[in-house]
Amino acid sequence: MPALTPGVPSALSPLVRRIVAPNPGPFTGPGTNTYLVGIDEVAVIDPGPDDKVHIDAIIGASMKERVRWVLLTHTHPDHAPGTARLVDATGAEVLAYGKRLDKDNTITPDRVIGDGDTIEGTEFGLEVLHTPGHAPNHLCFMLEEERVLFTGDTVLGRGTTVVAHPDGELAAYLDSLERLRSLTGDGSVVRILPGHGPVVPDAAAMVAFYRMHRAERLDQVRQALADGAAVEDDPVEGVLRRVYAEVPSAVWPAARLSIRAQLEYLSR
Repeated sequence: MPALTPGVPSALSPLVRRIVAPNPGPFTGPGTNTYLVGIDEVAVIDPGPDDKVHIDAIIGASMKERVRWVLLTHTHPDHAPGTARLVDATGAEVLAYGKRLDKDNTITPDRVIGDGDTIEGTEFGLEVLHTPGHAPNHLCFMLEEERVLFTGDTVLGRGTTVVAHPDGELAAYLDSLERLRSLTGDGSVVRILPGHGPVVPDAAAMVAFYRMHRAERLDQVRQALADGAAVEDDPVEGVLRRVYAEVPSAVWPAARLSIRAQLEYLSR
């Protein structure tokens, strides 16, 4: 499988190329994956950060006159800010879930898309799945011709996704995982192309792992509450000490938000 080298286009299949953005980090892995779907007509999934070199790499790999659509899985700052620069260069149509895409109103979709919609290119069809949980406006895109699912941050290539309160909502996320379980179970999806990390060749196994991980983590939080975290001045810190003690301190801020999402879920 091609390496995750920023700025270098990698062919993942006859219809799909990947360019990794130069934004590696604890929450982005090697960087955000930008995908180019199609040859004669190209859909760009997640332009990533507003980085000129990265956007130039996207245009160079596809030829700007062939970029027809910009599709956003969601509008977190590692996935969407490059949209404006890419649209300025190509005139592409922006497709996303909802009219208000970011808190600063810097991204405005040309077409609002939702669950069950399709994007039809000359060589491919992409079906839209609304998969909230990591973010309320999160979408996945299913490439019917290759039984591939572009999962954004719903499922990653390595590790697990943060569901961070208040943007993230755990009940919705578990429902989205259940939907992916159904798609992988019936063979509609066999591979996952995630927003970060390598291609997942066994989609069913990865989704099963994600569901198991969430169930185990919730059990750990329940036990932490039973062990006394619930009566502490700050239950979040109590759960953090008991459940996330081995997690590097650099990701504790995200862990705290994840704990808040889990506590909200359990309180319901």
